[in-house]
Amino acid sequence: MPFIPHTEEEVREMLAAIGADSIEALFDEIPAELRGADLSAIPEGIGEGELARLMRARAAADHQPLCFLGAGAYEHHIPAAVWEITTRGEYYTAYTPYQAEASQGTLQLLYEYQTMMARLMAMEVSNASLYDGASALAEAVLMAVRANRKAKSKRILMPDTVHPRYGQVVETIVRHQGITLEPLRFDPTTGRLDPAALSEALLPAAALVIPQPNFFGCLEAVDALTDWAQAHGLLVIAVVNPLAMALLKPPGQWGREGADIACGEGQPLGVPLASGGPYFGFMCCRRAHMRQMPGRIVGRTVDLDGRTGYTLTLQAREQHIRRSKATSNICTNQGLMVTAATIHMALLGGEGLRRTAAACHANTRALLERLQAIEGVSPAFTAPFFHEVVLRLQRGSAAGVLEHLLEDDILGGLALSPFYAERYPELDQTLLVCATETRTAADLDHYAASLRRALQS
Repeated sequence: MPFIPHTEEEVREMLAAIGADSIEALFDEIPAELRGADLSAIPEGIGEGELARLMRARAAADHQPLCFLGAGAYEHHIPAAVWEITTRGEYYTAYTPYQAEASQGTLQLLYEYQTMMARLMAMEVSNASLYDGASALAEAVLMAVRANRKAKSKRILMPDTVHPRYGQVVETIVRHQGITLEPLRFDPTTGRLDPAALSEALLPAAALVIPQPNFFGCLEAVDALTDWAQAHGLLVIAVVNPLAMALLKPPGQWGREGADIACGEGQPLGVPLASGGPYFGFMCCRRAHMRQMPGRIVGRTVDLDGRTGYTLTLQAREQHIRRSKATSNICTNQGLMVTAATIHMALLGGEGLRRTAAACHANTRALLERLQAIEGVSPAFTAPFFHEVVLRLQRGSAAGVLEHLLEDDILGGLALSPFYAERYPELDQTLLVCATETRTAADLDHYAASLRRALQS
């Protein structure tokens, strides 16, 4: 039985007080065709034992194919301790730590998370998570427009090498605020933005977005791009894979002065694929921009007895301050995912993250060597890459090849044509493939053999 807090007598008293004859009368303004949905397709309730058998049967039918699909969500090894600890009651049920005196454990964990992310990005400040990577970029764009008052511009230079879905989310969030996203074409040979192609014709603008690695897995010329942007009065927004930053130069060290804002998707740090989520976004920035940062920042202090204590220090959201002064109205804080990421980073440490990133790169290089040995398969771009690479197919359709691979229980990658058909028709027969540290030599051989059969069929 559901818990209903009011007795029938209390319901009658409340209806009488407001002058309504019945609860149904409260909804009389809703058209009849929109009410009372037919629930006949929902089966009758079944017993616990029968339900358990049904769920086991469904789980068995949902087999686990071999995954070479990345494009923003990646299969990594997650130590068993990560989620064993994360799902303990004190973490699993905890939410926003509004009462510091009752939330010291949660606040300390968030403080440790901020410290780890700031060090990983070589930045001065980190917040305590955002909704996901795409909305984190949108928040970074809004933040850059607020922070770069000297530019007096609401134009953002957005390379086509940024994740297409991220671009769509940003457009949805900022388009009604007078902010314009200026697309920048990438070099069709290298697969990355050419710094020499940037010119003063693109100005004025508030910020330049730089992905690293970009959507194709290619490494952008971050130093040259950062220096050009800052020399022309633009802020630099870095959109990065956090695992890659354990191996590559972090945003805070880009160019002469470093990026102004770093953001991205935190899923590679201990969060499973989980059919699309939940994930979490992260954001770091320079201290000078700290008060423009959305979300929460946890600080450390001491009490009257000199004991360490933690509290929410900056909370620039509409729940805490005047709506007109808020930097964000996003109210979902992915605290549980941040807990997992913090434990994951603590377990692996800096060396463990570097080894994982290096293993990912090595596996992708090994996969590419096997695949380009197949007739009709070649890398689409020449730029260095991290753990994803774009393949060009000389025959067969990319979608058809993926279907054939799936018959061999392989998620073979992502066809790029649906994202770039209009601006880059030359990407029609291309696949974005990924190999993380979880792939073995046998996995790579299996993929290569299946791809060879797919192209010969």
